[in-house]
Amino acid sequence: MYIHLKMSLLKKYRSLPVQAKASIWFLICAFLQKGISVLTTPIFTRLLTAAEYGQFNVFNSWLSILQIFISLNLSFGVYAQGLVKFSEDRYVFSSSMQGLSSILSVFWTIIYILFHNQWNELFGLNTLQMLSMLILIWTTQIFNFWAAEQRVLYKYKKLVILTLIVSIAKPVLGILFIEVATDKVTARIISLMLVEVVCFLGLFISQMRRGHTFFNKAYWKYALLFNIPLVPHYLSQTVLNSADRIMISNMISDNAAGIYSLAYSLALIMTLFNTSLMQTISPWMFQKIKEKRVNDISSIAYITLIVIAGANLLLIALAPEAVAFFAPEEYYDAIWVIPPVAMSVFFMYCYDLFAKFAFYYDKTVFVMIGSVIGAILNIVLNYIFIGMFGYRAAGYTTLVCYIIFSIGHYIFMNIVCDKCCDGIHPYNIKIILGISSIFIVCGFALLFTYYNRWLRYSVLVGFVAIGLLFRKKVIKYCKKYYPELSDRAIIQTLYKDMSEM
Repeated sequence: MYIHLKMSLLKKYRSLPVQAKASIWFLICAFLQKGISVLTTPIFTRLLTAAEYGQFNVFNSWLSILQIFISLNLSFGVYAQGLVKFSEDRYVFSSSMQGLSSILSVFWTIIYILFHNQWNELFGLNTLQMLSMLILIWTTQIFNFWAAEQRVLYKYKKLVILTLIVSIAKPVLGILFIEVATDKVTARIISLMLVEVVCFLGLFISQMRRGHTFFNKAYWKYALLFNIPLVPHYLSQTVLNSADRIMISNMISDNAAGIYSLAYSLALIMTLFNTSLMQTISPWMFQKIKEKRVNDISSIAYITLIVIAGANLLLIALAPEAVAFFAPEEYYDAIWVIPPVAMSVFFMYCYDLFAKFAFYYDKTVFVMIGSVIGAILNIVLNYIFIGMFGYRAAGYTTLVCYIIFSIGHYIFMNIVCDKCCDGIHPYNIKIILGISSIFIVCGFALLFTYYNRWLRYSVLVGFVAIGLLFRKKVIKYCKKYYPELSDRAIIQTLYKDMSEM
């Protein structure tokens, strides 16, 4: 039976079009990168003290922020769009983008070297760490350019192999360097830089040889005019995700930043579910918007919201066990940060559902406004409440900001729908509020059970029992959209809908 099932799955896989195969493997790539990083977290939290772990995560936070200024995120949307727009001249476009990225990296490296003492003091990093960061920004762009080209051309095999090699090499070399170094944080950073230089430099040479073009005025102008206006959006998103760790390090200590970083990292594992579901339903949503059938979107959107809520509640329920597995006892306080950050992940998914309309109709100014407001609010709230209540407050400011972020994007979505969708709004706000409210109440209920393990387990069992009891109501709700089908057929149809999106 096992062999028959295996052969059947293999046959179905081989019958898939190349686009579907590529989508599956690109998703596997994302899981490999994040999954191996998560699995090696217990090793690094034991090799590094909480303070050292905090310093490393502060480095990563600065890296994510400075990357936007230095690279302008050229490997993001503008590059993928350019590969399609200039498909007949793809090789020249790619090599010229590598050239522009290299020039930007060299320019900012010179600026750093001229004033390195001031920059080191500002960022709280040493010269070796800063130079490694600049190289990492350049090599990451090299890989992103190449990977984006592979995705557009549906060439997934080389991407999967290289992703696997790099995902394994980074922690292995990191462990070796940390074991022999006295400055363990710098050793970890250098190990990452060396892996990327060795693995990605060949990609740069390959794309430059094919395109034979370092400078192309038209393509450089196109990329800069497209991406520079988006810098506030990219920066705001990064600040919203990174500012808290930097502020905790400066306002409290590296030790507190390390504990908070662990909690934040564990909670953000759930964004894998967000990404997976959103990558699956995004093309389908855009197609529905294009066909002016936005009412069809809610039938799947509500179900995915419930799935995301359930996944995050499971993490909240098992937060003490997760922290105990991933880190030694000195990190235990991280359990109190996981619930609000995990709840934030739910609202990250919410705002993405709403923002799709602004993206489709090129109303990106709404996206930028929402992002900037969210980032500024996060910094202000962090400054006020971290000082008053300590680093745990950052988790709650993150939650508040993402709730406001979602509300803002919901309002912007309705404005866009009034103008572009004949006034038809895709979601029933009462259902969205109902799912969100139940999710928040359950999340805080689980938080208060952390003082008693058996009470927490009992509540968890209770949630599962309630889910089983109300499964018929869920199926009854689904019958509104599939009235002609049996209960089993509904489940099969939902699965089919999700797999075809």
